[in-house]
Amino acid sequence: MGLPGRITRAQLIRTPIARTALARGFVASLSLIATLSLMGCPGNGGGAKDVPTRLDSRSPAGTASSPGTSAAATSSAPAFAAVPAGPPRTIPSVRSFTAGSGPGWRPTTGARVVTDPGGPLADEGRRLAQDLNLASSGGPARPGDVELALRPGQSGGSEGYELTTRDRKVLITGAAEAGVFYGTRTVVQAVRSGGGVPEGVVRDSPDRPQRGLNLDTARKHFPAEWIEARLREMADLKLNMLGLHFSDDQGFRIASESHPEVVSAQHLTKTEVRRIVALAGELHITVVPELDSPGHLGAVTDAHPALELRNRAGTPAEGAVDVTKPEAARIVDDLLREYAPLFPGPYWHLGADEYRALLAKDPQASYPGLAERARAKYGPQGRVQDLATGWLNDRAAVLRSLGKKAKAWNDGFFRGGVVTADKGIEVEYWTGKELGAREPLEYLNEGRPVVNLNDEYLYYVLGEPNEFRYPTGERIYEQWSPAVLRGTAAVPANLAGPSRILGGRLAVWCDRAGAQTPQQVANGIRLPLAALAQRLWDPRPPTLPWRDFSALAGRVRAPGA
Repeated sequence: MGLPGRITRAQLIRTPIARTALARGFVASLSLIATLSLMGCPGNGGGAKDVPTRLDSRSPAGTASSPGTSAAATSSAPAFAAVPAGPPRTIPSVRSFTAGSGPGWRPTTGARVVTDPGGPLADEGRRLAQDLNLASSGGPARPGDVELALRPGQSGGSEGYELTTRDRKVLITGAAEAGVFYGTRTVVQAVRSGGGVPEGVVRDSPDRPQRGLNLDTARKHFPAEWIEARLREMADLKLNMLGLHFSDDQGFRIASESHPEVVSAQHLTKTEVRRIVALAGELHITVVPELDSPGHLGAVTDAHPALELRNRAGTPAEGAVDVTKPEAARIVDDLLREYAPLFPGPYWHLGADEYRALLAKDPQASYPGLAERARAKYGPQGRVQDLATGWLNDRAAVLRSLGKKAKAWNDGFFRGGVVTADKGIEVEYWTGKELGAREPLEYLNEGRPVVNLNDEYLYYVLGEPNEFRYPTGERIYEQWSPAVLRGTAAVPANLAGPSRILGGRLAVWCDRAGAQTPQQVANGIRLPLAALAQRLWDPRPPTLPWRDFSALAGRVRAPGA
């Protein structure tokens, strides 16, 4: 993405000032000293910590730099100044840094991003060159360049990378493209926060494999451009998963050919979805669509009222389909098959939460039709929950046939039933507040992988209904960890490793859609997302005080984001 240009304050204060001849007198000398003081001109590097060098290679507004020329190079700053020693200041912070002896690297005149223009890292190279306003080249690398290379088998997994800064060159290597891409994000953030990359070696990789944002586009329509801006923000934070909850009682937000009758007036076209998914792929982000069922299908029951679930008294159960009716399953499966090619990622979210029949104190008594069907299908011990579990398993089987792995919310899994949820379905744990909600340990002890969306810390609910409060980055940063799945208590450490709790997402829910504008949402989630990124990348408690972390978040943020 192109970065709006400007000359930074640090560049201006390094502009040479003509020396005043002593013959001009003592008064003129005092005037010069006062001018320098007002400009905040640093001494011999002594102010570097307070006023970091911001050679961020962005051109002044309204002035186009020539291709391959950074703003650092076009200013009158010295050709090269040493980058302050120490780990690069980034979010998330790098997990390992070995300092070297040397000046580090800055974007300067003639600097290039070097990689094979026809190779697998061509996209990563072009994006880094664009972000830093540098030229791109096929090499060989020379002083001043940033080189990208794949090293199959390098440690750190597919998202790990090694970044070596030596002899005024940077080399980023990784076992896979994603890792090299994250190395480029470290370079971009290091330039924004400190003007360049310090001398030494960074070895970095994430603690958790799933890290991201969940967005409710069903209750509130978000334009494609807004979603794309969030993807870019996520990528800079090394987040890799965007959940799209696009169907609910209040809306259905993706165009459909198989069932156009369920689609809301405001929706994403398939062209827009393809554009979103393509950008996500370039940024190494997986988009996880969510078609929630058998509850939260109000958009479907509005168009097909005969499918709506009713209780003993004939009262409709809001948003819930009657799972005994084959037509309900047919419509949902039609939509799954239609949309699967739109989303090439491996995951699909089935929802399965808050099915109205199971929120009743006595589902069998309140919904006798369902209870009768459960006994007929599963024997005398069959219950309504078994029908719901059977529905979930059937939809997961459809997804398997489409090459997808299913996810579902934790309150879609039940204990003690005749039917057990497929063990391959990932549990997304969000709450312990629902009727009959199970403790996180139950899922972990069953050997189920769990993803953390703890509603105590990670739920950004518009309008703050039902005692929800907007999450703060500070609270996530200081109190939450992937092990804190429910409330404020962590599960035992032996059950909290990355293979058991796969990661987490910050969730935006639009219960009161008009409570905030899209821009207010973007502003509100900025620091919570940064804090989440830190806690999912590095398992160690953060050492940077929150005040410093939040200030750093402002410095590493892309201009205009």
